[in-house]
Amino acid sequence: MEPQPQPHNNYVALIIGVTGLTGVSLAEALSRPDCLGGPWKVYGASRRPLPAWFSPSLLHHYITLDALDTEDTRAKLSPIAHEVTHVFWVTFQIREDEETNVAMNGTMLTNVLNVLRSSPSPRLHHVTIQTGTKHYMGPINDPVRSRHLASHDPPFHESMPRLPYPNFYYALEDLVASYAPSLTYSVHRASIIIGASTRSTHNALLMLAAYAAVCRHEGLPFRYPGTRYTWEHFCDMIDAGVLAEQHVWAAVTPQAKNEAFNCTNGDFFTWKKMWKVLSEEFDVEFVDYKEEDDFDIVEMMSHKGEVWEEIVEKHGLYKTKLEEIACYPPFKVVANFKFQHVSSMNKSKEFGFLGFADSFKSVRKWVARLRHMKIIP
Repeated sequence: MEPQPQPHNNYVALIIGVTGLTGVSLAEALSRPDCLGGPWKVYGASRRPLPAWFSPSLLHHYITLDALDTEDTRAKLSPIAHEVTHVFWVTFQIREDEETNVAMNGTMLTNVLNVLRSSPSPRLHHVTIQTGTKHYMGPINDPVRSRHLASHDPPFHESMPRLPYPNFYYALEDLVASYAPSLTYSVHRASIIIGASTRSTHNALLMLAAYAAVCRHEGLPFRYPGTRYTWEHFCDMIDAGVLAEQHVWAAVTPQAKNEAFNCTNGDFFTWKKMWKVLSEEFDVEFVDYKEEDDFDIVEMMSHKGEVWEEIVEKHGLYKTKLEEIACYPPFKVVANFKFQHVSSMNKSKEFGFLGFADSFKSVRKWVARLRHMKIIP
C-alpha cells in the first residue's frame, strides 16, 4: 500500500525572538517536514538583522522588528497578519526594575497581537509564551527586593500561587489569558536554557564557555563562582531543542490549551559533577570547590573584554563583544541560591508531553554546536 498523504493544516508560525536560544531551535523544529502539526510556514522576527551563523533557509521570511514601536510593528507585520495562525513568543527585554519590565514586555506583546488580530480575516488562534522559574522565585535580580525574598519551596510545580511581587511573567500570562476564548495560549516556564546563540543575554553555557576560554588563555584556574551549597545540591536545566518541542506540542494539542507547563530536561545535576564535564569540554583543569576560592565572576569578567577580543582573533571566531554575548550577574545569582533549583515535570507528562534530555549529554552537544558555529574556541 502506498503511504497516505499527511493532512496539511496550513499552519503559519511567527517566532518573535527567532535568533535567541529557543528561537533558533523553534525555527529548526518547525522547518522539518515531519514537525508535529506540519508542514509549517515559518516567519521569524527579531530586533536586529540576522547574524551570519543563522541559516536563512529555516525561515520563509525574516523580519527586523522593534515590537516596542507601535508603528514599526504595524508596518512590518500587517503584510502577514492574514496568514499567521500561531505566535511563538520567546523574547523579552530586561531593565533594572520590574515595573519597567512589566510595562515594556506587555507593550511589545500587545503591539504584536493587536496587528495580527486587526487583519480583516485574521487566522491567529494560539500564542505560546515563554517565561521561567522566576515565576516561583520572585525578583531574584532586584538588588533591593531580593534581600528579603520569600520564594516557593522546590520542587516548583505549576499550581503554586503567585508571589506578592511585580513580575512581567505574570503580566504576560494575564495578557494572553485576556484574549480568551478567541485565542488560546500556553505558557512555558523554562529552567536554565542550554542552546547555541549569540543573541541571548541570559545564555549560561556561552557565559561559562567565555569564562573558561579566558582562564585557559591567561592560565587562570577555572573556579566555580558560587557557594558550597549550590556546588553540592541539585539544579536542573532545559535543552533548547526539548523546550522548542514542548512549545510546538502545546500549540497543536487540544488538551494543552490555556495551560502553563514547567520545562526541564527531566533530570538533575550538581554543579560539582557538571563542572567536571565543563572542564573536559573547555579543556581546562578541573578545580574542586574550596571556601577560600570565593570570588566575584562579575567583577572578574567585567575587565576581560579585550582578552576576549584576543581570543576571537587568535582562533578566527565569529566576531563578538564579550558584553554582548555574556551577562554574568544572572549566573552569579544562580550560583548563590540558598535552595535547590528544581522543577516538577509531572504536569507536562500527565498532559502528554514526554520530551526529555540527559543534561550532561545536552551540554556536550551544545558545546560542540557552538564550536561548529565558530562562536567559541
